[in-house]
Amino acid sequence: MSDISLEQLTAAVAAETGIDLGIVKAVLEMADEGATVPFIARYRKERTRGLDEVGIRALFESRDRVQLLEARRETIRGQMNELGLLTADLERRLNACLNKQELEDFYLPHKPKRRSKATEAIERGLEPLAMRLLKQPHGGNPIADAARFVDTSRGVPSTDAALAGARDIVVDRIACRADLRRDLRAAYIRNGEIGAKRSKKAGDKRTPFDDYDGHTESVHGIPSHRFLALRRGAEQGVLDLRMSLDRERTLDFIARRSDIDNQSPYAEHLQEAVKDAWSSRLKRAVETEVMAGLKEKADAAAARIFADNLGHLLLEAPFGTRSVIGIDPGFRSGCKCVAIDDSGRYRATITVFPHQGARGLDEAKQKLRAFVAAHSADAIAVGNGTAGRETESFVRDTIRETKHADTIVLSVSETGASVYSASDIAREEFPNLDLTIRGAISIARRLQDPLSELVKVDPKSIGVGQYQHDVHQPLLEKKLGDVVETCVNRVGVELNTASTSLLSHVAGIGPTLATRIVAHREAHGMFPSRASLSEVKGIGKRTYEQAAGFLRVAASAEPLDHSSVHPERYGLVRRMAKDAGVLVEDLVGDDELAASIEVDRYVAEGIGEPTLRDIVDELKRPGRDPRNTFEPPQFRDDVTSIDDVEIGMELEGVVTNVTAFGAFVDIGVHQDGLVHKSAFWRRVHEPAELVHLGDRLRVVVDDIDRERRRISLRAERR
Repeated sequence: MSDISLEQLTAAVAAETGIDLGIVKAVLEMADEGATVPFIARYRKERTRGLDEVGIRALFESRDRVQLLEARRETIRGQMNELGLLTADLERRLNACLNKQELEDFYLPHKPKRRSKATEAIERGLEPLAMRLLKQPHGGNPIADAARFVDTSRGVPSTDAALAGARDIVVDRIACRADLRRDLRAAYIRNGEIGAKRSKKAGDKRTPFDDYDGHTESVHGIPSHRFLALRRGAEQGVLDLRMSLDRERTLDFIARRSDIDNQSPYAEHLQEAVKDAWSSRLKRAVETEVMAGLKEKADAAAARIFADNLGHLLLEAPFGTRSVIGIDPGFRSGCKCVAIDDSGRYRATITVFPHQGARGLDEAKQKLRAFVAAHSADAIAVGNGTAGRETESFVRDTIRETKHADTIVLSVSETGASVYSASDIAREEFPNLDLTIRGAISIARRLQDPLSELVKVDPKSIGVGQYQHDVHQPLLEKKLGDVVETCVNRVGVELNTASTSLLSHVAGIGPTLATRIVAHREAHGMFPSRASLSEVKGIGKRTYEQAAGFLRVAASAEPLDHSSVHPERYGLVRRMAKDAGVLVEDLVGDDELAASIEVDRYVAEGIGEPTLRDIVDELKRPGRDPRNTFEPPQFRDDVTSIDDVEIGMELEGVVTNVTAFGAFVDIGVHQDGLVHKSAFWRRVHEPAELVHLGDRLRVVVDDIDRERRRISLRAERR
């Protein structure tokens, strides 16, 4: 990408991130060797001094920015060299640029110009007159000076035309000044305003952006979610978005920065050039740059919020290896019910029609009771979409007076289930099943293990962010991909049961090798150990090193294969066991025995206390799932629609989305309520300081707008 050396790259990244130079160097060296973020964070703590995944990813992002910046610097250097423009002073200034905006500002006066009024004026020989205007001599006469340039053959028929052309050149000089553009951007951010008004194109139809008609606020104070909302309204033609900065103060500032000498007879021409430069060039250009900066900032904030939400969703407590009946509810099309066993394998399906009159209800009850009796599920998961709460009530009523009355019945988010059911992954898993049946299977499996099922779906289709379609998509995809990788490797993956989708997120593996692993498993049977993974084509020493610690093999005779202890440390653990006078299998899982290990005895080159502490913790609780214990939410049976909700009601809810402005809470009525960030039990800058997706909240209904289907809630202290 660029010719920057590792030493230069390391220094630049350390300067940008503030992370110790030695740590940066170690991380970048490991990255060059093919090490992944999860592997570095988990198994190379001595080299990183315990830097976590967030810090390591920040280093990688800084590295990428530095490399892009250097690549652009080299491009500019090469182009200026070709044009014969690169003097020693200009090269010094080029090397001093610290970010992309500074580079572009620097390059603007020197880059090949498109045809403009200024280039035409230069072609007509008016550049010397422009230089005369810029020098502002106290003696002399602009008209007399201009008369010397009148030449009809060159398109300069009069002194007015000559002066106009000279001013065009001056305008270009003013508009291309890097320092001026930088200071004007700062002025916009410090003193500018951004606002919107309803577009005439919008007509009289109500839109979600009506509240922004006439809205104005400071550029520096606008929160990311509001900027994205205004921008979306503008892109949809509903709002006219505008920025403003005091015109007279700005013109005076540009004039002062242009050193206009009001005692010179040439001053009025420069004043006119300043006005023209602002109105025709600088205002639009600077506003575009400020808008781009706001968009970049808003994108980063939105991507961070989306990633945080996704992380909590993926790490929601699993119901576990227990049998489940999943129901994809519907009114006219019926409710598709499927049974899956404790390992997630599909067993059977029926369709019932409980919402089509008394006759259909009676028949549906009989069929569902027989289905539940035949499959003895530990839980019934009902999708929370259309007819979800009605179906949930139907299921509870149906099993209430049967021997399965204690079966857990609960609502499960079906967001993205339809995307999965129509995907290539779903078709490969269930080629002979209807889309709706696949959707019901996904709902059931989401209850069993949210992580294993949700990795099959594009994270963007899960809908746990704000303005996700407005965010720069490569940035969002990168952030969400990082979160999925972190969550999968944090939990660990069972090599003999994991899907291709899940395996593809294990450190060092990826989609191609994941497909080969599953194909090998199907052709040769279960993997007997971690070591046998090396038999898969393409799994070399480096890949095995990266992946092995995050894979579990429950069937292995090697007890450490059930844990997150890396195979490179098996010899060390055997030594610990020998020193303790026990077998490895006796040491693994014995909390008291593991706690008695004196880690200081085993410190050696490359193996420090952090790694040893991790090993001891894992020996105490091998393969421990970091996720919380499953607890079903408790919705009120008498509150199933927005019509049942009343102001002042106290309800229990589940946080379904967290944004910069508030948290959306499912209270069991098909319409999530909003706890605005001002309605929490204490003041917060962002709701994520207090709540996360999946949290249980006690809320009070503050307001209801039934027409717009909006519920305002107040969160009680937990």
